[in-house]
Amino acid sequence: MMHHSKPPEENLTTLAEFVLVGFANVPHLRWFLFGLFFAIYMVILLGNGTILIITKVDPALHTPMYYFLGNFSFLEICYVSTTLPRMLLNLAIQRRNISLVACATQMCFVLILGATECFLLAVMAYDRHIAICQPLHYPLLMNPKVCTQLVAVSWVSGIPVQIGQTVQIFSVSFCGSKQINHFFCDIPPILSLACGEILVNTMMVYLGAVLFLFIPLLLILISYSKIISTILKLPSATGRSKAFSTCSSHLAVVGLFFGSSIITYLRPKSDHSAEKDKVLSLFYTIVTPVFNPMIYTLRNKDVIMALRKLFCK
Repeated sequence: MMHHSKPPEENLTTLAEFVLVGFANVPHLRWFLFGLFFAIYMVILLGNGTILIITKVDPALHTPMYYFLGNFSFLEICYVSTTLPRMLLNLAIQRRNISLVACATQMCFVLILGATECFLLAVMAYDRHIAICQPLHYPLLMNPKVCTQLVAVSWVSGIPVQIGQTVQIFSVSFCGSKQINHFFCDIPPILSLACGEILVNTMMVYLGAVLFLFIPLLLILISYSKIISTILKLPSATGRSKAFSTCSSHLAVVGLFFGSSIITYLRPKSDHSAEKDKVLSLFYTIVTPVFNPMIYTLRNKDVIMALRKLFCK
């Protein structure tokens, strides 16, 4: 059963702040890690910012696919900015204290933006499904109004649930250590500090994972099963290769993000360890935003052409 033994009442403490341990266990690597993560943050801002700009200014990229990609790049910038600046600050000045309100706010934004990413990836899969399986109806089904509505739903649908999730997690009693053995305020390390019964909280985490991870992933798998079925029926090898190339980039991002997120939040509690959680969290909070621009540009002739036009002006 998911619970912590309840301590005597006098041992319960009302915490006003936590301590983010981060990478304090490797002090000799402090400045190396600062330089590494600072460089990664700059790459994320530059790469995703460039995609955001070219999808706005290049008329050739004013299509649903690039409209979604531009939103996705903006989302990645927001997502990584909820965790990396704080981690860089902690590495630089060694002040790891974070107030309970700041910790709850950070968690809430991470959860909301994570839910948005799941839904937006599902929307992008649906877009490719319509483009490949119903090309003649594509302009009608994916008109600007529909695209705007899909993006809006992706951004706002997780807000009420994730605010409720955050409030519930921080309504538990904390006792003993106030050290969060992580580089940001994530659910597993916060719940590990809780006192008393946390079964309800744990079940809510699983319910949230089903709603925001499994349902979008299921929709993505359904879309791609239909896409693959349609591609295999194409008569020419060139057509099949072109269709597969437009989907492979998206699938790579889906695999990176969903794979690491599902393992983090749904693996057995007995298999949880602080170091594993940190490594897995790096994948969905930092690695995916780093590789997103590379994955979407290296094999995309339209984006490469737009970049040439942008930088050759």
